[in-house]
Amino acid sequence: MPGKPKTYRERMITLPRWTKRALLISNDFALLSLALWAAYSLRLNTLYVPPDTTTWLLFFLAPVIGIVTFYARGLYRLVTRYFQQEAAGRIYVTIFLAVLVWSLSLYLIGLPGVPRSVVIIYGFFSAGLIRLSRQLAGWLLQGVPNITMARLDPRERVLIYGAGGPGLELLRALADSKDYKPIGFIDENPTLWGQSIHKLKVYKPEKIPKLISRDGVKEIFLAIESDSRQHRRAIIRRLEDTPVTVKILPALKDIASGKVEVTDLRPIDVEDLLGRDPVPPDARLLGKHIRARNVMITGAGGSIGSELTRQIVKLSPKRLILFDISEVALYEIEQDMIALLNTLKKEAGEAGKKTPKVEIVAVLGSVLDGEMLRHTLVNHSVETIYHAAAYKHVPIVEQNPMMGLQNNIFGTLVLSQAAIDAGVGRMVLISTDKAVRPTSIMGASKRISEMILQGIAAENEVETVFTMVRFGNVLDSSGSVVRRFRKQIRDGGPITVTHPDIIRYFMSIPEAAELVLQAGAMATGGEVFVLDMGSPVKIDDLARMMIRLSGLEVRDDSRPEGDISIEYVGLRQGEKLYEELLIGENTTGTKHPRIMKNSEPHLNLSKLNEELQALGQAIDDHDLADVQGILKRTVEGYTAGEPSPESESGDNAGWAQVSRLIH
Repeated sequence: MPGKPKTYRERMITLPRWTKRALLISNDFALLSLALWAAYSLRLNTLYVPPDTTTWLLFFLAPVIGIVTFYARGLYRLVTRYFQQEAAGRIYVTIFLAVLVWSLSLYLIGLPGVPRSVVIIYGFFSAGLIRLSRQLAGWLLQGVPNITMARLDPRERVLIYGAGGPGLELLRALADSKDYKPIGFIDENPTLWGQSIHKLKVYKPEKIPKLISRDGVKEIFLAIESDSRQHRRAIIRRLEDTPVTVKILPALKDIASGKVEVTDLRPIDVEDLLGRDPVPPDARLLGKHIRARNVMITGAGGSIGSELTRQIVKLSPKRLILFDISEVALYEIEQDMIALLNTLKKEAGEAGKKTPKVEIVAVLGSVLDGEMLRHTLVNHSVETIYHAAAYKHVPIVEQNPMMGLQNNIFGTLVLSQAAIDAGVGRMVLISTDKAVRPTSIMGASKRISEMILQGIAAENEVETVFTMVRFGNVLDSSGSVVRRFRKQIRDGGPITVTHPDIIRYFMSIPEAAELVLQAGAMATGGEVFVLDMGSPVKIDDLARMMIRLSGLEVRDDSRPEGDISIEYVGLRQGEKLYEELLIGENTTGTKHPRIMKNSEPHLNLSKLNEELQALGQAIDDHDLADVQGILKRTVEGYTAGEPSPESESGDNAGWAQVSRLIH
């Protein structure tokens, strides 16, 4: 049994409906009577007392007509606790009708001595008193000010960008919100400008600064019908310099309930600005070497490895082997896969379908352990390998070069040999744009890893198909600049940028993983597949965008009162101003518009083996000078950790050449 309400507010809210209506009727009767008496007193300039029974009857008739009119117009069905501006409008109309009926009654009765001005004054007094009583009741019942006059409304004033279906759905969701008060729509359709939709005016986008200044708008909710990321990006960039927080509503088809809720709104993320409109995947390519196969992913707990795992498990492999050296990462990805499989099974059951059983196997180990790799590959009959295990953070590998080289280069060598011995059908290396004319140990290690697979494939004596997929930065990966910037903004800054002109490619992790699967399926052996990364992004611009999208201002010389400053700390060892994707110009397209194929020069396998033996010895001896010498003569364009001439001058001619080749 629920306990008895302890406050007057709870007691009033829990009263029976008929009791609440009786209280409202009594209140209205008293206030309408008071309004009529005040109208007479003001008009006659005296405290008026009805002189006879007929006049007393007149006083009784006015509130009775008012209450009957209120009832007929549904005022007693409104929830007083949520009194809003539209309810006030209904009160005004109802009072007008009630006063009109009362005045007609006087005319029909033929009662003399009633000044016409009394009727008008009575109408004004009645409207004011009845509305004020409703607002006061709403205030007391909610425990917060509920007065709907613009400047006293405690709710945050917001604009809805988009007057189409999603915008109207959002308006309905905000109807009972205690936090937000929509004051208008923004829309790009000129035919809607100046019109009212559900009593909210539709404004052109150019009016946004004026509305922010005039009405104190704090947030803009983006609710547009178009699913085009390009369109969304254009709108977000238009709002970038406005001093408001922008939140976005996902497409209606992406909202699981099919009904918009306020909680569906989310802050703008950098992916909304950098992400591209997806190209539908080729389903045949996606599942070609996965469906009903035994697939292994090395580095399965990493950023790319975990996304590959999530996408592969949806393609119904027979067995999925998760291979990682980190116990924590391995445990987390295994649990994620178990949960994902349960979700897929439940969804299939609701749709009346069956899902193929996928066996998940977690293997803790190192790609440098050849015997363990061979045992794993043979024991689980692995048919396809995605090799994502690598040390990839440039500064860390620069500080620990021997371990970085050992893991990235010799891990790839050991795994490729184990794949040949175990009769694996296909091995796909996940590479990086930093492998092209590298200035870092990490980039050089990935280029040599590519050359190992190119050399093996060129021998034409193995059945395993070896290939590699090269791409740039992925959004929100571990160590990502995006993730670092988010933390620095949360901590109040400053944001640290290495150089004001530094440029990087960006791609979402899901898109990169999807393209890797399709590129790997097209391989015949030895190809370097290059993903179209789109347009490059200046990291300085990215930092400024992230600050503004957080509802904050950049603090600099022109805005010393801003919130977050940007500090330039200089290029780190091994870092370039821009990254490249191609070494040569022998690039051709593929059946996928965002996947290119490049044939690049490489050492023959016998020569490469000699260099690898020398490199292995230099690593064992911890002879960094010898290591650098081997890398310089083995890897084309390697500059021993110093910025390239183009980087030093800020000349982007190299990027322009690459851009022409890709696009």
